[in-house]
Amino acid sequence: MTIVIGVLCILLAGAGIYIALLQWQLRHINRQLQKRLSEHTRQMVSLELFDRRLNALAANINNCLQAEETLRLQGAREEKQFREMIANLSHDLRTPLTAVKGYQQLLSKSGLTPQQQEKVRVAQKHAEQLGQLIEHFFEYACLLYTEVRPQPERINLGNLAAECLADSVSVFEENGLAVQFDTEPAVFALADREMVVRILQNLIRNCAQHAGGVVEVHIRQDRCAMLSFRNRIKEGAEPDAARLFERFYTADPARARSGGLGLAIVKLLAERNGGQAGTSIRNGALEIEVTLPNANT
Repeated sequence: MTIVIGVLCILLAGAGIYIALLQWQLRHINRQLQKRLSEHTRQMVSLELFDRRLNALAANINNCLQAEETLRLQGAREEKQFREMIANLSHDLRTPLTAVKGYQQLLSKSGLTPQQQEKVRVAQKHAEQLGQLIEHFFEYACLLYTEVRPQPERINLGNLAAECLADSVSVFEENGLAVQFDTEPAVFALADREMVVRILQNLIRNCAQHAGGVVEVHIRQDRCAMLSFRNRIKEGAEPDAARLFERFYTADPARARSGGLGLAIVKLLAERNGGQAGTSIRNGALEIEVTLPNANT
């Protein structure tokens, strides 16, 4: 009996040691995976303990990691190819459009009748709209189908909005718009500066196309940094606030305008920076509000 008990104790001790070694090896595997995630390494999982089942587990983990790495490299190659295709297509479209604009300018300076000058002016207007649509399309495509990572920094949102509005004075004047700008002091957002500039530029272009009368721009601070553009809706336009951020949406399908695509870019850029974009229509006025992460200390 004593011998049996001794054998059982030895077996239990051996089993306990084996289980402890297995737990140590599992912790070691877990540390390797955590290091791979935190340090963005491509190191495969290695074992210190020989065990058939652990070896099978490690082999399956490494196969999954290798498959993920293959997909990552394939995605990077496809993204590069897509960017090159977009750049080439953009060049192919811009080149003839630039030539069209050049000939329109030459034509406008020749001896045309007032009626002919008006026709040239209308053609130039449509060429400008086509150019904006092309720019919006390629910007949206690049944002949507490639991983553009924002570079967040502390931005004085009021100052940046004031700069963009000042740069666009001629745009507002050409469209007969007045601007009322109001900002709370020291409103800071944590976002990518270039992306915020693009948000502001797209909101300004949207106002130039669709606003009537006065454009009210407000910057304020709550739990988030908030930017809003509010303007009267042009007579005859009946936009659907719920659809304004849809790609290519326009309140008047008979008119070739790209407001929906510009606002889709605004929404996408806001979300890339951890913010949101929303719209509302009250008393014949449209308000577009963009929120960004608060960076106030």
